[in-house]
Amino acid sequence: MILSDRDIRRALEAGRIKIDPAPDLDTQLGSVSVDFRLGTTFMVFEHSRHSYIDPRKPQSIGDAMRTLEVDPDEPFIMQPGDFALASTVESLELPDDLLGRLEGRSSIARLGITVHSTAAVFEPGWVGTATMELSNLGRMAVALYPGMRICAFSFEEVSSPVSVPYRAKRGNKYAGQVTPRASLLSEENRDRE
Repeated sequence: MILSDRDIRRALEAGRIKIDPAPDLDTQLGSVSVDFRLGTTFMVFEHSRHSYIDPRKPQSIGDAMRTLEVDPDEPFIMQPGDFALASTVESLELPDDLLGRLEGRSSIARLGITVHSTAAVFEPGWVGTATMELSNLGRMAVALYPGMRICAFSFEEVSSPVSVPYRAKRGNKYAGQVTPRASLLSEENRDRE
């Protein structure tokens, strides 16, 4: 069951869903979601320095990306075909019986910007900021400003509290993040060896 605006409000008031800093519900609360805002930290691939990424080699991923900090009043320009990781201003903490689902906002999508490729589900027990996979699918560059409402989280009840919440899962790679984090896929390959 997807939580309505009333249920989201109650869950926030009761501390079941924790969002920090607290959202302005007059502008950020929708009928079934809460808008989150774009942070100031971005990670971009330096494709001119690296010809490919090898997911089995951690240095390949880390070395291929550069972190940029954007002034809160300055835009981050997404060129056509560009890809960047970015995080939300807000940190989210979920209980063991709710999952979060990140979706792009329609107004942003109509500019050609997608905010996630496949990573839309935030498991019960998630804690941290959301890393978004921004892409510009359009033919024109788009200015994205820190603080703008970039995505929306909806919340769904699971059939029962999970046995192992994400924050306690062995090998969780992204719990507690406060800035965008590059792919840690290489850690999965090490676990198999």
